[in-house]
Amino acid sequence: MPLRNRVTPLGELVADPARGLVYGNRGCLHDAAGRIRRGHNGRRWIACRLEFRGWLRRPLLQPGRFTELFFLDEATAMAAGHRACALCRREDYNRLGEIWARLHPGEPGADAIDARLHAERLAGRERRLHDVELDELPDGAFVLHDGEPWLVLGGSILHWTPAGYDRRAHRPVGLGRAITPPSLVNVLRAGWGGAVPLLHPSAARV
Repeated sequence: MPLRNRVTPLGELVADPARGLVYGNRGCLHDAAGRIRRGHNGRRWIACRLEFRGWLRRPLLQPGRFTELFFLDEATAMAAGHRACALCRREDYNRLGEIWARLHPGEPGADAIDARLHAERLAGRERRLHDVELDELPDGAFVLHDGEPWLVLGGSILHWTPAGYDRRAHRPVGLGRAITPPSLVNVLRAGWGGAVPLLHPSAARV
């Protein structure tokens, strides 16, 4: 039975056999039996490489350890509010810091980044969405369309599933709701290309 550790663009944890291309965590979310008990534990939500220095943890969801999470791609991780890990993705983390310094002068370091992202992704326990002009969003951002997450790509939006993007529609115009936090939308707009795949290969096939 699949573990409930696959993450949607809305930040929800679901059980699905699809593994995805990006790994990460947001603290220990499970109990001693491996059942998910909370949506997050702290403000440090990170996105990592699937492989790093040959490290391998088995089994997953060990008691008292962080909950291993999996994302379809980095666009999904960013939409959920995760940022590049400072350990396994040091170059990406440093580049994020450089972009962040231009976007948010006077807010240096991981704590400041994580505090702002936490405020942008949650309103109490509820997911925070953001009103935007849809035609101004960069590729890689997610929007809520017909109650579901869709990826912005060129003049289209792509419907997200845990296993990949499965259909395409014309990008809506006018005011809409962005899922990706505003600061990470601006990081995408600055031209992001990290060490993990921004888009799942299915984005080029639908």
